[in-house]
Parts: sequence; structure tokens; C-alpha cells
Amino acid sequence: MLDFFTIFSKGGLVLWCFQGGPAATAPVNALIRSVLLQERGGNNSFTHEALTLKYKLDNQFELVFVVGFQKILTLTYVDKLIDDVHKEFRDKYRNEFQQKGTLGLLNGTFDFKDDFIRLLRDAEESSKVRAPTVMKTFEQSLKSQKTVKCMIETRGEKPKEKVKNKKNKGSKKEGTEAVAAPGKASAGDKQSSGDREELTKDEILQKNREEFFRRHMKAGEKSSKSPKPEAQKEKGKKPRVWDLENSNAKVLDYSNSATNGNAEACPMEEFDPDAALGDRNREPGRLYDLEYESDEEAEEEKVVQNPSKPSVKKGGLGGMFGMLKGLVGSKSLTREDMDPVLEKMKDHLIAKNVAAEIAVQLCESVAKKLEGKVMGTFTTVTSTVKQALQEALVQILQPQRRVDVLRDVMDAQRHRRPYVVTFCGVNGVGKSTNLAKISFWLIENGFSVLIAACDTFRAGAVEQLRTHTRRLNALHPPESHGGRTMVQLYEKGYGKDAAGIAMEAIAYARNQGFDVVLVDTAGRMQDNAPLMTALAKLIAVNTPDLVLFVGEALVGNEAVDQLVKFNKALADHSMAQTPRLIDGIVLTKFDTIDDKV
Repeated sequence: MLDFFTIFSKGGLVLWCFQGGPAATAPVNALIRSVLLQERGGNNSFTHEALTLKYKLDNQFELVFVVGFQKILTLTYVDKLIDDVHKEFRDKYRNEFQQKGTLGLLNGTFDFKDDFIRLLRDAEESSKVRAPTVMKTFEQSLKSQKTVKCMIETRGEKPKEKVKNKKNKGSKKEGTEAVAAPGKASAGDKQSSGDREELTKDEILQKNREEFFRRHMKAGEKSSKSPKPEAQKEKGKKPRVWDLENSNAKVLDYSNSATNGNAEACPMEEFDPDAALGDRNREPGRLYDLEYESDEEAEEEKVVQNPSKPSVKKGGLGGMFGMLKGLVGSKSLTREDMDPVLEKMKDHLIAKNVAAEIAVQLCESVAKKLEGKVMGTFTTVTSTVKQALQEALVQILQPQRRVDVLRDVMDAQRHRRPYVVTFCGVNGVGKSTNLAKISFWLIENGFSVLIAACDTFRAGAVEQLRTHTRRLNALHPPESHGGRTMVQLYEKGYGKDAAGIAMEAIAYARNQGFDVVLVDTAGRMQDNAPLMTALAKLIAVNTPDLVLFVGEALVGNEAVDQLVKFNKALADHSMAQTPRLIDGIVLTKFDTIDDKV
């Protein structure tokens, strides 16, 4: 049922493998590239072609456990198997990992086949489908025990269950009466219920009225009785007890004084320095500093302390050694330790305009990366989690391909061909305007630019590019570049095929010696199938060097959603075997948002 099961270190050394070989190499390498190196460990499963891979990380010994099986299969025992194998392998070779370290991984022999087969057999046995439970017969159900007589409701009488609920929701006075005489109440209930079944409707109404009046009479008698006199409170003021006050200090009580507020008659209080400093057990004559901490230290202390265990203050050397032991000792991180810090990190990311789903996945990835890892000396949980989150963010934001447009343009010059960039995106995000800005940046770096007007749908699109070209030529006239025109517009009007215009523009740029071709396309929504098919055709026919999606920063996380759907639409509507997708994104309208980016 399983295709393979492998155990390897995070350094890439395979320790043990079950049914491995070339079939397991490609999926495991894809898992390492796409998940482990990219810090995307929030989900413990990964799909590669026809295989589903599930993995588990051991951060203490830097191990990775990976199991692979066919995607069409539903194996319920895989999670239990990988947990059991992780525990068994870790416990069996714990001493070897701790004592020898990396040399133990290099020189060690891990004979784990018999143990794995036993664990696999146990997991398969535990997941076998049990026989379905037999339905109860009518005689076994509670409904068969009810009689027809108890189902009949008499008019004016409430069901027994509702009466019980009403009694439970009654006032406290009725509750105290019921507690005082439970035996009588139960007997009276039985008798009344038995009588109600035999009495007629008029007799039932009369009986209910009598009970109603009786209850009201009892309530009136209870309210008329005077309440028991409560113990009178002691008159006079009570002194406030301070935390640092001495228990043997004189009580400052002026309530019984006969001076009646006369300041001259009040005796002067003698000053006792020991009493002013507080407890006599403390060191006399010493002023203790007030304990305070900064906001960051307070947050770290709140996170480090375990709320379930009350902190016990120790004095002298014991407290000092305990503090040093807590700092220097090897403490392995648990999920309970990291949860408060991760919750604050998630809220901070969301406050900085990070999508909630991305923030949750990022925190889950960091938690799985750190769970079980031994903390370093003099480090706190907060600093460890912050460092791991920073590394994860840097790894995610690292581009998978080299982004150096100027170097790529110079490389295309050596091959005597133009460097082609295609701009695409939804309507109104600023494709033509930012195309002109990028043209100016390329001209400033000494490259000649040909703008291909492939937006043959929007009215005024060609005229807009013509205006940009005229302004750019005014800034960089041919006289300043040895008579060479630095920017030129290639247009064929409206209503033409955009892919054909782009192909002609690239050929014209090759013949005229232009360095860069910037292709402007019409704005379109990702759910517009005909326009997405036309864009996929333009990209497939002309094979540009760079495909840029233009999105506006004003919409926030919606720009990422647009990019994902745009990319998927390009892949769906492309006729090629391996469709060309989007290479990068250009964020526009950055001046419309605040600093929360």
C-alpha cells in the first residue's frame, strides 16, 4: 500500500529507507525544494504528481520522516504510522544521537526494518473497518416503553416535562421549600398526578385555582414577616492595610478620639524608622528598589511563565541558582510555550495588512519548525520565535529566480535579439502609465525601447502611449544619444489581433536594433474566458522573456488573489504542453496606502 518510507536528516543524509530507490528520489527532492526550504511547513502533506507525501519533523535531532503513497488511495493509518515510527526510531537511537552527534549519523548503522514492519502491521490492523452497529429494535427503544395514556394531553394541563422545567426555573423561595421537605413534595406530586388523571375538567380547574390562591397567600405571609436582624456592622473607620506595613505598627484610628477634630489636641505620632520601612524581618535601614520592567521584558515574562504553575519566590542563593538553571538549562520548546507568542505574532502580521490565512499558515509553519527544538543559552521563547519567524519571512520573500532586468537585457544584446517584456492585468491598474515609467528607467540606463501598442480594445489606449513616447523623446532627444531614437511606438490601430501586432513589433525591433520591447495589453478580468484565451495565445506565440502582472496596492490582499486566479486562468486557457505563466508582479498606486505594508 505504501510506496516508500524514508528517514533523513535536515542536512540531507538518508538514515533509513523502506522500499526506496529512484521512485522516491524525485518526490522527496520536490518536498525539500517546495516545502522545507521555502518554510511552508504549515500543512503536513504534499502532493507531487500521482503521489501524496506526509512528513513529520523532529526538531530536537534535526530529522525528517516522510511517507509516500498513491494519491487515489485513502489510507487512514498513515498519521498513526508516522507518529509511531517517529517515537520508536527516536527512542531506539536517542543515546547515539546525543553522544555522537553528527558522527553518529555518518558512521551509525540503523537497522529498523523489523520494527517498521511490526509498526506497519499494527497500524493496518487498527484501521480495519469495524462491523456496522445493528440498529435497535422497537422493543429496545424508549418509545416502546411509553403508553398511550401518558401521551394524551388534557386541555388546560401542561406536559410533565414542561412542568418540571418550570419548577427548575422557579424562584429561590420555592427552591428552599423543596429542599426543606423533599419527601413531602415528591409524595404530593405523585398524589396530584394520580388525582388529575381521574378528575374531570371542572374539578381540575377548581383545584388549580385553589393552589394558585394558596401560593399567593403564602407569598404574602412571607413578605409580611420581618427579616431577621442582621449583625450590626462595627461603627467607625477601618485602617487601610498596605503591603509594606508592619503588623506591629500602631494603628492610626481617630474615630474614638475625643478631640472632635481639634488639631492642637491631637498627640504627635512618634516616628519609628523600622515601622516605616516595613517588616522587621527585612534588613533594617535599607530602602528596597521598586521592581519595574519595560514593555518588551513584560511581554517576554508573560510568555515564558507557565500560568498553570504558580511562581514561588526563593530567596538567597537558591533563587539565583534556579534562575541560572532556567536560563542555561536545555529546555525543549513545546506548543504550549509558543502559543501565546505566536498569537501575538499573528495579530501583528494581520495589523500590518498581511492576509489572515497567510498569517495563520506562517505561524503554523514556525510552530512545526520549532516544536521540540532545544533553546540556546540565555534565550527566551519570544526571541527564539521572533528569530524563526524572521528567517521564515526572508526565505518566503526570496525570489525563486534571479531578478536582474538590466543584466538580462545585456545578455540579450550579446545574442543580438531584443529583450521582450509583456504587461498584463485587470482594468484600470495603471499598465500603460507604469510601462512609461519602466521605459524611462531603461532609457536612463542607456537602452533603446520599442513600445508595442497591443491594447486594441480600449479607446484612447494608442493615443495615451503616443503621448508618453513624445514626452520621453523630449526628455531624451536623439541629439543627446548620437542621433539614435531611444523610444519609439509601434502601433497598428484598433480592432487588430494583439498577438500578431506583438510578433510584428518584435521582428521590427530585431531589424532596427532596439534593445527592449515593452508589450502593452488590454485590461481584462480573470473570469473572461475569450480575453484570457487571447492573452494566453499572445504569450505562447511570442514567448516573452518576462511576463509581469500589474496590480494596485490599493486593493490590499485582493491583488494576491487576482494574481493567483490570473495565473490559473493563463494555465487553463493555454494550448501549450507546459504553459508560460506570470514571472513577477508590479505594484502600483503605492502612495494611496499608509505605512502598514
